[in-house]
Amino acid sequence: MIDIYSKGEFPSNALSNFAAYDFKVDGVECASMEGFLQSLKFRNIKKQCKVCKLTGKEAKLSAGKLRNICWKLTQTLYWNGRKYKRDSTGYKMLITKAYDCLWKNKEFRNLLLSTGNETLCHSMGGHDVKKTVLTEGEFIEQLYRLRNNR
Repeated sequence: MIDIYSKGEFPSNALSNFAAYDFKVDGVECASMEGFLQSLKFRNIKKQCKVCKLTGKEAKLSAGKLRNICWKLTQTLYWNGRKYKRDSTGYKMLITKAYDCLWKNKEFRNLLLSTGNETLCHSMGGHDVKKTVLTEGEFIEQLYRLRNNR
């Protein structure tokens, strides 16, 4: 079993959303999946682009307490000028598109494929869609989808 955690040992840490992997979503350069996910808390497109270029803890902290409170109250996230309700099909499709774009990064793809049939989990992840932009289940589901369906 591989418990994905940014401070874990390889390959756990390299599969974390904090890990640095370059990819583009809708032409926007991202330095990590965490940067992309945190950018969704900002309505301003220029700010989103800046946050997308961050990795790890820097990306996580970029949204700050105020942004975390705001999106949790409204359950609204943003991408490229469009609003997404957190529990909507459109939001799920956006997350899937982002992971499909990450999959194009050869280093990430090869690492994920190298896990073979190992069970993946993220014991640190949250489970409530109202409290996190990506639950543990959604995260692991995306990794399995990519690994198993390509």
